[in-house]
Amino acid sequence: MESFLSLFDPNQDDGFEEEPEINGNSSGGGSSSSDYEMDANANECSPYSANAATTTATGNLIFDFEQGILPPEPQLGNVEYKLKLVSPSKQRFEHLVTQMKWRLREGNGEAIYEIGVSDAGYLQGLSEKDMNASLMTLKQMAHHLGASTSVLRRKTIASRRAVAEVLVRKIPDDQHNIEVRVAVLGGADAGKSTLLGVLTQDELDNGQGRARLNMFRHMHEIQSGRTSCISHETLGFDALGNVVNYKYNEMMTAEEISDRSSKLVTFMDLAGHRRYMRTTVQALSGYSPHYAMLVVSAGSGCNETTEEHLAIVRALDMPFFILVTKTDITSPDATVQELRTLLTNIGCRKVPFVVTNTDEAISAGSNQVSDNIVPIFCVSNVTGTGLNLVTKFLYVLSPGISNAEKDRLEQESCEFQVDEIFRVTDVGPVVGGLLVQGVLTENMPLKIGPLPNGSFLPVSVNTIHRNKAPCRVVRAGQSASLSFSLDQELPNLRSGMVLLGDSPDEPYGTFFFQAKVSVLFHATAIYVGFQTTVHIGSIRQTAVIRGIMGGEKLGTNDCASVMFEFVGHPEYVRPGMRILFREGTSKGIGVVTQVFPVNKTGTK
Repeated sequence: MESFLSLFDPNQDDGFEEEPEINGNSSGGGSSSSDYEMDANANECSPYSANAATTTATGNLIFDFEQGILPPEPQLGNVEYKLKLVSPSKQRFEHLVTQMKWRLREGNGEAIYEIGVSDAGYLQGLSEKDMNASLMTLKQMAHHLGASTSVLRRKTIASRRAVAEVLVRKIPDDQHNIEVRVAVLGGADAGKSTLLGVLTQDELDNGQGRARLNMFRHMHEIQSGRTSCISHETLGFDALGNVVNYKYNEMMTAEEISDRSSKLVTFMDLAGHRRYMRTTVQALSGYSPHYAMLVVSAGSGCNETTEEHLAIVRALDMPFFILVTKTDITSPDATVQELRTLLTNIGCRKVPFVVTNTDEAISAGSNQVSDNIVPIFCVSNVTGTGLNLVTKFLYVLSPGISNAEKDRLEQESCEFQVDEIFRVTDVGPVVGGLLVQGVLTENMPLKIGPLPNGSFLPVSVNTIHRNKAPCRVVRAGQSASLSFSLDQELPNLRSGMVLLGDSPDEPYGTFFFQAKVSVLFHATAIYVGFQTTVHIGSIRQTAVIRGIMGGEKLGTNDCASVMFEFVGHPEYVRPGMRILFREGTSKGIGVVTQVFPVNKTGTK
């Protein structure tokens, strides 16, 4: 062991340094000049002022039509301002289409157009005739790209002039729809499963938990009323923003919901009871949801589970929003005040934003809100109060990953993390999980592992399913289920395995890896020999700390380079992967900085 620990590099890069954000204009992106036919007074307005809209602690802004002015048009991102789009020339139309294509790429298939707004953010507004003509031009631009448009909101300002906010959506050619993954967290009695039952079944609860019965997968869940495993539910939206769920048509199936939806929100209903905490953490780490939805009961308020789930979400640096349920039983005011206190304390520093109307719901979900802002909705699953605001918010919610990052991930070698294993009659083993990077297609040769000796076995993917519907290709960031040819040899499958594409080096598993970690909380101190449950992607295994560089122990808020050893079997780990470890109330996060493959170290 001592000879092996000599490989431990105390000067290894900790992986925490972020690349500086690149500022500047894209050649194909945001408008460099104001739109043609601009009124003479369009630029006479002063720049955006602090009292024109809600300002966060970091200076980011919420768009608010009621204030008469928006922040200046962002050069990057998926938001575009247009003062007027009336009878453009052919050359101008082609330029506008190119501009829309760039904005759609920035928003992963979704773009927001503010019509009647100057580049400086001034709400000039248009006459009804010009507004209708501008919306028609925008529709023609979208049609040229195979996209659809839907008006999110239209407001009348002074002198009977109007401004409009339009969502432009283009589904990628190789996909059925745009998908957003939302993890549902909260205490055991917060009403998570009931809420999802109401949203996906379009039937209000009877106050006795009837709506949650369709969410449960096991008999003991029905008997106890508590979720113990990961349940996946879908809510669709068509091109016009109408909800597509099991009540959309008679005998609606999950496949039909996927086929009829231009946007699909996939909910992961996670367990709220503390005894199932490791399953909850594994889902957050393995499936990499785009957002977390924290559900809090207005009756019980913020309890220990709520605070722990919030701490885990923040540790994983995941954007989240909050739903306060059971408002038909008691007023949510006290719980909302608790949440305000919890979100604004020194350890969190978030800005709570209570959503009370449709405009605020659109502002909160249309990718115009800073990551520092946390939308809060007050709903009732019995009376239906506030649920329309939630669905409007979800309709405009964007996956949030940058286009440059998406392209980079797709160009990497294929890596699929196995999270669940199923046995299907006449099909054989089926694995479900997340494609972390690369592009995966049918009949693609892959390697699965690691096996107990750290090696990988060649396999070939037979069929692919996404959202319970067959497909031919999966791209980075998408979840899917894969089956294999019946005539090929498969190892004993387990959660935590990976499927890898071709790479210059032969892949091998590892027992030992180094990580730069930060301890979020520990009651006493962590020493060498400390055993903890480690979560890395879909990996969940007990590991032992074999070395702490720069000291003998770690306490709350301490950082250090640490050597871990898996105690059970080797896992596939690579530098840069995020790690979360927990044992009881102790929690820590970090980044893998160095890996020692079995074939190189010769250990075990």
